Amino acid sequence: MKVVALDYGSARTGVAVSDPTGTLARPIGVIERVGTPSGLERLVELITSEGAERVVVGMPLTLSGRRGEQAVETEAFLDTLRRAVDVPVEGFDERFTTDLAEQDPGSRNLPPDARAAAHLLTSYLEWSDRSAE
Repeated sequence: MKVVALDYGSARTGVAVSDPTGTLARPIGVIERVGTPSGLERLVELITSEGAERVVVGMPLTLSGRRGEQAVETEAFLDTLRRAVDVPVEGFDERFTTDLAEQDPGSRNLPPDARAAAHLLTSYLEWSDRSAE
C-alpha cells in the first residue's frame, strides 16, 4: 500500500512517500501553507499524482501523550484534508520525528520538514507491519 506522510505545519508541511509495497519511506519535499486554498490544492494534487492509498499526518502530542494547541490545529487540518481527498487520512504520533530528522546525517540536503515526514512514515510503516501480524 502506497502511503504519503505529512509533517504538518501552518507555514511548511514536510512530505514523504512510501514505495508501492509500503516498505520504504523517502522524503520528497515541502509544501508551503497547506492551510490555504492554494496550498491545499497543491497537496491534493501531490497525493493524487503519487497514487497514495492512505495519508498519515503526524500528531504533535506532548511528551506525556496529551494534546496541546498544535495537536488541536493539526486535528482541524486532518478534518479539512479528509474532505479534500478520496483516501483514508489518519493521525499518527510524531513525537521525536523532528529530533530524529535533525540527527540524520544522510539527508542533510533535504528540508528538515521533509526528513521529519520520512521518519514519521518509517515509524508508521513499521507500526502497521507489526499490527498486521
